[in-house]
Amino acid sequence: MKNLKQTFVAVGILALALLPAWAGGGVKIIANPSVKADSISADELKSVFLEETSSLRDGSHVEPVLLKGGAASESFAKDYLGKSESDLQSYYRSLVFTGKAPMPKMVGSDSEVAAYVAKTKGAIGYVAAESSADGVKTLAVK
Repeated sequence: MKNLKQTFVAVGILALALLPAWAGGGVKIIANPSVKADSISADELKSVFLEETSSLRDGSHVEPVLLKGGAASESFAKDYLGKSESDLQSYYRSLVFTGKAPMPKMVGSDSEVAAYVAKTKGAIGYVAAESSADGVKTLAVK
């Protein structure tokens, strides 16, 4: 009985340790230092990346930049936008086709996202949680 309790405790601790990865912890949201906000709501993040708005609640103008593929891109699309990567691409193509919005900036690697965000006023993007991203600020998602 004692071993069973220890097993449950160990499983519980492991589950808590993995919780950030299950809850969108596979990516971190980064922004150019010109963005005033230090945090962003999940709804606000979704609105920015679905091209529904181009500014945050604090008035900061933002421009999204996305990864062209990979685990971080899949995680971001699923966890924050509620879409698969292919659904997201179709969504963007429909915005372009109907003239509602231009195709967002897309780059091929975490380092390219970080470099673009660092040099572009108002840029906001995401990188794998373990990636280093110099010259940008990390936004907490609430």
